Amino acid sequence: MSEDTLVNTGVVVWPSEDSAWAAVQRMQIKLHQWAQADGLRRFGDLFNLVYDPAFLVHAFEVVARNDGARTAGVDGVTVTRIKTRNRVEAFLSHVQDQLRTGVFEPVEVRQVFIPKGNSGKVRRLGIPTVTDRVVQASLKLVLEPIFEADFKPCSYGFRPKRRAHDAIAEIQYLTSRTYEWVMEADIRACFDEIDHTALMGLVRNRIKDKRVNALVKAFLKAGVMTATGDREDSVTGTPQGGILSPLLANIALSVLDEHFERQWHRDMSPRWTRQKRTRVGMGNWRLIRYADDFVLVVAGERHHAEALRDEAATVLAQVGLRLAEEKTRTVHIDEGFDFLGFHIHRRRKRGTNKQYVYTTPSAKAIAAMKATVKDRTRRHTLNEDVRWLFDSLGRTLRGWARYFRHGVSRKVFHSLDWYAWRRMTHWIRLKFSRRGNPLNWKQLRRGYCLPGSWKLAYDGLEFRGATTSDVPPPRATAGSRPPVPTT
Repeated sequence: MSEDTLVNTGVVVWPSEDSAWAAVQRMQIKLHQWAQADGLRRFGDLFNLVYDPAFLVHAFEVVARNDGARTAGVDGVTVTRIKTRNRVEAFLSHVQDQLRTGVFEPVEVRQVFIPKGNSGKVRRLGIPTVTDRVVQASLKLVLEPIFEADFKPCSYGFRPKRRAHDAIAEIQYLTSRTYEWVMEADIRACFDEIDHTALMGLVRNRIKDKRVNALVKAFLKAGVMTATGDREDSVTGTPQGGILSPLLANIALSVLDEHFERQWHRDMSPRWTRQKRTRVGMGNWRLIRYADDFVLVVAGERHHAEALRDEAATVLAQVGLRLAEEKTRTVHIDEGFDFLGFHIHRRRKRGTNKQYVYTTPSAKAIAAMKATVKDRTRRHTLNEDVRWLFDSLGRTLRGWARYFRHGVSRKVFHSLDWYAWRRMTHWIRLKFSRRGNPLNWKQLRRGYCLPGSWKLAYDGLEFRGATTSDVPPPRATAGSRPPVPTT
């Protein structure tokens, strides 16, 4: 297959999952290399890849592995239903025929609302049909390696082989040096307000295949089916919940990355240039972005950081976005700030005169975890089995701990486990109360703790909380760059 003729031909043979993934990887590496080699290249003849058997098979597996596999769109069909009836190949054949013949059209997403932590607010999600999810996943497999060649190192969210901890490590690295001022920014309703015309212009900078561009635009314009059965047009935004949405959001927000990366390379590199700027009273700054959350860390004075607010707002306006003024602020690292669930602040190390930048779970993250523990141990769950409580709550706490093990978190883990122990013992005492009287502490210890201990255990299952998280965290190296995603 030549680099200019990306077509599939011949009889349809549905490959196995492993061979499909291998074929997809080979093509993604080629696409990424071609995009890297020529930053001005516009890719044509990509649409055939979207309905290529290998891409569709792997796209279906991506959708099936997703947490929402049992969730239906407006047509009521779930992944589980398709797999249970052994109709995967028939389903994929139908999707392929629709794409190949040009009759495929995305349908409205089903609107749902989920709570945002314990804030009392809700987040609006759009649930596409399984068919639309598979096509989005296949389209993403084609587009992502091309745009990954253009994305900047300062962007960490929803990208292959990059994670929140890389962004935190970069912030810790910079604020441990001379970058002491932080412009902490919040984009207002990012996923809801991205301008479609501006976004499609950015997509067309790299993609000249009209069918691919039309498919991307069709997903943007698919509309929303509300809970009351009314249809709403999608005038702006990329609906949260779609597989393609994070990639499209990163494409839109790349204007911010490119603006500040261009400044960095033009005005602040190499190191002696930054030193010269410092001597004449000018500031230096770096952008760290994770999806729609970003900070600008500044080596200089407060006014240097504050001036970046208007600059960032001007850049974001190019794609129809605005800063949430009430949530955008300038802080000193000694005051600290929250980012991606961590609280990042500098303080003196106990027993020394040296100052270090520490990352700890934020108060908001701790409160949200406590709210989860409390909800799981309310009276309405008393009909559940003790093993269910031990297993579900334990897995939740350990998963939370794995994320926060990068920070200075041990005391927080012990505090959470103590809180969970108190809530769980209260729950057990109520569940097994006799004649309206809760179990006494002696009965609790004899029946629901390890022998000679207050550690909770039941029917051979010991409760394992945050402090027992036994999966070592992947090491985030300060100031390092993650590997190239598609190689």
